Amino acid sequence: MDNLEWLKGLVDYGVIGLLLALSVIALGVGIERWFFYRRFKNESIQDKNELEIKLTDRLHVLASIAGNAPYLGLLGTVLGIMLTFYNMGLDSSLDTGKIMVGLALALKATAVGLLVALVSVTLYNVLWRKAKVLSLKWETLHG
Repeated sequence: MDNLEWLKGLVDYGVIGLLLALSVIALGVGIERWFFYRRFKNESIQDKNELEIKLTDRLHVLASIAGNAPYLGLLGTVLGIMLTFYNMGLDSSLDTGKIMVGLALALKATAVGLLVALVSVTLYNVLWRKAKVLSLKWETLHG
């Protein structure tokens, strides 16, 4: 069992740590964009392409995190289940309690990945809507 402790650490600290870092990034981008939209002045932009670039800046980060977080969580779950099965093969006594705990802990990576994705998708949709409204207001002023 000791020879695969690095894999358990990879799942616990690597995958889940990466997901938590991505959630901090998503929240940071979301907060930055929200404050940018609140102080945005339509009058300061004269070109529609420049407007679109400014309004959609960094939204791709949220979309990327939302799209990839479930896969990272699934990767952590697969690694955790592989570790559990490997440990089952090494231990001749079949303790169902250890098996269930191992599988439950493996699933935590998927849960974290889904949570990060849900928050990122929600932030993206709210901010995309706000950008669209600001763009339509710009078109009304300059149209």
